[in-house]
Amino acid sequence: MFHKVLVANRGAVAARVLRTLTRMGIASVAVYSEADAGAPYLAEAGETYCIGAAPARESYLNQQALLDVVRRSGADGVHPGYGFLSENPEFATRVEQAGARFIGPSARWLEAMGHKTRARELAARHGLPVGQGSPVLGDDPLQMREHARSIGFPLLVKPAGGGGGIGMLVARDEEQLQASVERARSMALRGFANGDVYLEKYLERPRHVEFQLLGDRHGKVRHLFDRDCSVQRRHQKVLEEACAPRVDRQRVHALAEQIAATFAGMGYDNIGTVEMLMGADGSFSFLETNTRLQVEHGVTEEVTGLDLVAAQIRSAAGQALGDILPPEVRVDGHAIEARVYAEDSRRFLPSPGTLSTFRPPRRPGIRIETGYAQGREVTTHYDPMLAKVIAHAPTREAAIDLLRDALREFDIAGVKTNLAALDQVLSSSAFRDGDVHTGLLSELIR
Repeated sequence: MFHKVLVANRGAVAARVLRTLTRMGIASVAVYSEADAGAPYLAEAGETYCIGAAPARESYLNQQALLDVVRRSGADGVHPGYGFLSENPEFATRVEQAGARFIGPSARWLEAMGHKTRARELAARHGLPVGQGSPVLGDDPLQMREHARSIGFPLLVKPAGGGGGIGMLVARDEEQLQASVERARSMALRGFANGDVYLEKYLERPRHVEFQLLGDRHGKVRHLFDRDCSVQRRHQKVLEEACAPRVDRQRVHALAEQIAATFAGMGYDNIGTVEMLMGADGSFSFLETNTRLQVEHGVTEEVTGLDLVAAQIRSAAGQALGDILPPEVRVDGHAIEARVYAEDSRRFLPSPGTLSTFRPPRRPGIRIETGYAQGREVTTHYDPMLAKVIAHAPTREAAIDLLRDALREFDIAGVKTNLAALDQVLSSSAFRDGDVHTGLLSELIR
């Protein structure tokens, strides 16, 4: 087992990982930028180090600064959280070369799954359902149009080297295609330092269903059921739940078993999430694999009773899956997570400022994950998510009511928030009936 782990992240996920390290009796190291000096999560770490100025490229994306802390602290493990360097194969390799272990999938899996078109090709080769798509687009407009015509409009232009909804644009005809490709390339280059883009068939009103995996270094992989993450804005998730409502459970279970067997056969060796789009006819198509802990991992933890961060750590330490997980994992009740953002929910634009009031709800069945406290500043340097509020109840209906009531008690002042938008979705007949899709939020919030 690890002696000391550095958490190469900030905010809510850093606090989340630090809590598990404390429970496991593992010494912990936290890092922070100048903007995060005095942030609440730092109090949970055994050691803290400043790694640079506020911009992420000068701090949380600065590999050398992080590796220097590995050396100075004597950490033998690095947990990357999510975002930043969590799916960066170069960083994972450098961590290992520095004599520590990267707590996540091996660098070869970060490389294989990090490029979306290569991941699609790999999934298709192993028999997973994959929708229509193109290879990475070149500069030839004629070839671009040929790919588009072979797939058929409407199309989604997507960056091949990143996620989070950044750079994803819809092209409904050839007139829009060139402009969308150029804009997506520009956004991808800024966001991921990789301007590769490709085309996918755009599905109207699909559902986003994903499957949680856990593997070990001994050739075993198990699935830990599914989540529905269909309620999104700008292709970014806002509400997530476990398990997915209004699906053919037998069909979903069979697909989960197929995915787990496929990844075991490939030798996948730590945590991961396979994301799928589900069409109106119930068919699934592979979207991508996230080779890291997901933001929404908490809903799976609530319904299974597992600590996925501890499982990640134990797997990275070399323990076998049979020692990490119980022989049978069952689903208990239903869990829903709401992401509370500092944003103008009419335009989905960030709302920076100082949190003059920040009082999260406290009630049974509610779990809060946050990196903020009253008086802290919400800057433009990082993602504007203030907190994740997770409700766990015996039924989906009870979880919806519990989450809605908790969000109404969340007292925030000093910035605009999406609390009213979340309430509108949770109160809608469509969401309560499980009639969810990726365009639901934009249909309700006008």
